[in-house]
Amino acid sequence: MKNIKKSWIIIAVIIVAVLVIYSSVKGTYNNMVTYSENINGMWSQVTTDYQRRMDLIPNLVNTVKGYADFEQETLTAVVEARAKATSVNVSADNLTPAMFEQFQAAQQGLSSSLSRLLVTVEKYPELKANQGFLDLQAQLEGTENRIANSRRKFNESTQLFNTYIKKFPKNIYASIFGFETKAYFQATEGAEKAPEVKF
Repeated sequence: MKNIKKSWIIIAVIIVAVLVIYSSVKGTYNNMVTYSENINGMWSQVTTDYQRRMDLIPNLVNTVKGYADFEQETLTAVVEARAKATSVNVSADNLTPAMFEQFQAAQQGLSSSLSRLLVTVEKYPELKANQGFLDLQAQLEGTENRIANSRRKFNESTQLFNTYIKKFPKNIYASIFGFETKAYFQATEGAEKAPEVKF
């Protein structure tokens, strides 16, 4: 009788231990999926905001192109940078550090050429007074603010995910289930110095 009672206690302890382990693994896995999907959603917002900027550029270029003596080299640089940035497509499923770096470099190239374009506009007071140009410039500034906000939110989601999967024992589960750390948006070199642009 004692042996039967002991056997039931051992079986009950084993069942409870299995349920606790299962619950722990299931909860950890589901949290990793949730955090990963949150990053995917944030990435989608980032790419949407960058696409909005891409869509504004042809209108900006056409408005500036209307001024015959405007420097063609500057316009060409913007068009080429836009084409390069458009050609780098990184999906949320392919956020490897190398692809992420390539995407960020292409977007930074476009940002630099746009900055040069806006600085060059300073030499053309009649263009600076053009209402169409002013509207596009305001939309572009708003879009740049959206991009900065989306990047910040993406980095926050990435930090949450990366921290979660690096903690013990979650790092073991992450390794088993194939969850890897995600890349962050980094400030570009020289970004700590604010550019001097006068409008």
